[in-house]
Amino acid sequence: MRAIILAAGRGERMRPLTDLTPKPLLCVRGKPLIEFHIEALAAAGVRDIVINTAWLSEQFPVVLGEGSRFGVRLHYSDESAEPVGALETAGGIARALPLLCPQATDETFWVVAGDVFLPDFGFAPAEAERFSQSDLDAHLWLTHNSPHHPRGDFGISAEGLALSEVAPDVPRYTWASVGLFRRRMFEAIPAGSKAALRPYLEAAIQERKLGASLLPGRWVDVGTPERLASLQD
Repeated sequence: MRAIILAAGRGERMRPLTDLTPKPLLCVRGKPLIEFHIEALAAAGVRDIVINTAWLSEQFPVVLGEGSRFGVRLHYSDESAEPVGALETAGGIARALPLLCPQATDETFWVVAGDVFLPDFGFAPAEAERFSQSDLDAHLWLTHNSPHHPRGDFGISAEGLALSEVAPDVPRYTWASVGLFRRRMFEAIPAGSKAALRPYLEAAIQERKLGASLLPGRWVDVGTPERLASLQD
């Protein structure tokens, strides 16, 4: 099981902090935000982690190195030279597939955004194994809606599937930007092309192949300087 940490975004809402530092490298409680993910993945037994980069991409290997101090191997998928710029979520994952699934038998991997704080999430090997044995294209962890995203993204059916449309009395939740995915979801995307993830999630919902469950523990979308400051206490 490998993982990709999505770290290619410009971080416009975090300016001026992100003018000189990529958002995932901004510090929370004395260390770069992205290191919380790397340490949690390492603790779960993940040994190969891909980081896709674009904005100020040269800073990531300088700060993080090749991964030995975390007990992992870090692989960088640098999108900074792409003619269309950063490739968005699905496009970035598609470009990184040779690093995420180097063997023909490699099918599933973790995905997590580099700009979210979820210190209680364990990337449990049992969850990864359960997913690999399923027929799902992806499984998302959802969290309760925050004031800046009050309508949420998806509901959860009684069978544990994600729903894009729910009845008025059924709660909707926000995708916590962490999940398990299968290679086949991205294989048709040409490497180097820009592609958003949401249409692929909606297609999986229509095919009843998108699982969902509630995220345990804390979650913060570190999207503004104020939210970053709130994590320093």
